[in-house]
Amino acid sequence: MNVFLLLGLCTAQACAQTAWPVKPVPSTSERVAILDEKRLNESSGLCLSGRDPKFFWTLNDSGGEPCVFAIDRAGKTRAKVRVRDAANFDWEDIALGKDEKGAPALFIADIGDNLRIRPTLQIYQIPEPEVSATGKPVEETSSASPKIWRFYYPDGRHNAESLLVHPQTRRMYILTKSDDGPSTLYAFPETLKEDASMKLEKITTLVFPALIRAGKRPHDNCMTTSAGFSPDASRMLVSTYSSLYDWTLPQEKPLAEALNAPPVRLAPLLVRQMEGACYDADSHTLWFSSEGLPTPLFRVTR
Repeated sequence: MNVFLLLGLCTAQACAQTAWPVKPVPSTSERVAILDEKRLNESSGLCLSGRDPKFFWTLNDSGGEPCVFAIDRAGKTRAKVRVRDAANFDWEDIALGKDEKGAPALFIADIGDNLRIRPTLQIYQIPEPEVSATGKPVEETSSASPKIWRFYYPDGRHNAESLLVHPQTRRMYILTKSDDGPSTLYAFPETLKEDASMKLEKITTLVFPALIRAGKRPHDNCMTTSAGFSPDASRMLVSTYSSLYDWTLPQEKPLAEALNAPPVRLAPLLVRQMEGACYDADSHTLWFSSEGLPTPLFRVTR
């Protein structure tokens, strides 16, 4: 093959794909619990509590109630909170962040758009609710009135399942999802506007490779399902249906530059549909859930 043709074929996407690790690093996946909440049949996001790191928050996928659930590490439901004035059109992720005063807040991503028909999408922001005490029955409560951050992409419509909120800068990011690997990271404006639909800024494109795992299709590894920053902002996690990818984020490097480096790949125990993943308080241990009953909660160590 002509060398110039070969170079031409090595697009930015293909080169990035070639540089990524195929062999996963050693890790241990442990199923810690089965969630006792039968209404959580499509756990589609997972984040650590900012009030008490013994708890996680999760939610159901499209069509479910506009509610978030607090669960403990034994799989017990500790709170069910209905988000006021909200509709679950296609909720796909949940992230922990802070409000303008530094108090813990939950960010709920209504960003799914499989048919690419939605002209604008939104993030609901609510103060992180209180969690009920051990042994008390869980009654549904209502959140405070949410802030609603509406947005659109600068280059057309995209499907997405991954929301990230930076724990230090408070900036929000969306990572898109595709069937063939390219996923673009977009950033919200640094100054948010509640009364307008905001245009996102393209940061970088990541290409998730097709990989074979027994029980999964090769392109299952291409499709991003969740993402998040570690509590200390030193790492970034992205899940696909087959893998967990973990980047180191040096403080002195811009995010796009840090993501140019190959991530570490982990191959957790396979589940039906891994769609929620997050870091633990140590910024190293990983947790994930899956859609479908019975809903498992897994811890990943390495």
